[in-house]
Amino acid sequence: MSTKIVIVEDEEDLLELLEYNLTKEGFDTIGFLNTKTVTQILEEEDIDILIMDRNLPGVEGSEFVAKLRQNGILTPVIFLSAKNSDSEIEEGFMRGADDYITKPFNMKELILRVNAVLRRTTKKHKEGQISYRDLLLNNSTRTLSIDGENIDITKLEFDLLYELILNKSSVLDRDYLLDNVWGDSEMYQYRTVNVAINRLKEKIDPLKTKNYIQTVRGVGYKLC
Repeated sequence: MSTKIVIVEDEEDLLELLEYNLTKEGFDTIGFLNTKTVTQILEEEDIDILIMDRNLPGVEGSEFVAKLRQNGILTPVIFLSAKNSDSEIEEGFMRGADDYITKPFNMKELILRVNAVLRRTTKKHKEGQISYRDLLLNNSTRTLSIDGENIDITKLEFDLLYELILNKSSVLDRDYLLDNVWGDSEMYQYRTVNVAINRLKEKIDPLKTKNYIQTVRGVGYKLC
């Protein structure tokens, strides 16, 4: 079964270029100029990746993705956007992005990042459960519960927390996390890890009382 990618881009020429290049790489692409029917197709079909512009008619792309996440739609998202400031990129990740590419962009890099997201989100873990303190990850359902309460996290956040728990007695440096969670330590920056860790902390410890994850300055992260 081929990989299905939904692209939402309001510039028709760019949308056609994206569809052409991704189709040439063997992906099954479905393009939209707006978000009107995107939620429906994500609910009805098995979509592997959503490539999303942020400057869209009627809705801001990251706000749309945030609503998807609130509604339990966890399809991996790559933002492809002209919004390129540090705060805008962080906002994109905070609202549910699995990766973020700024315009203008290199098509080959986009394809590499698509493949990296696919490697990470289709990574298979052994069935069963893994736990730490009151955190419980279920590998077969890819879900997280904290003290019995289900918590919505993205596939990226699941894999990141899984690696931390699996190596709970060790400090994991950023290169290790980029290799084992993102799938490529050369393509991504350390800031990518920092933003993802901060987002994960907000999800699992919103009141900042449990302090599951410790930053080891100059090295990386560990559970505490």
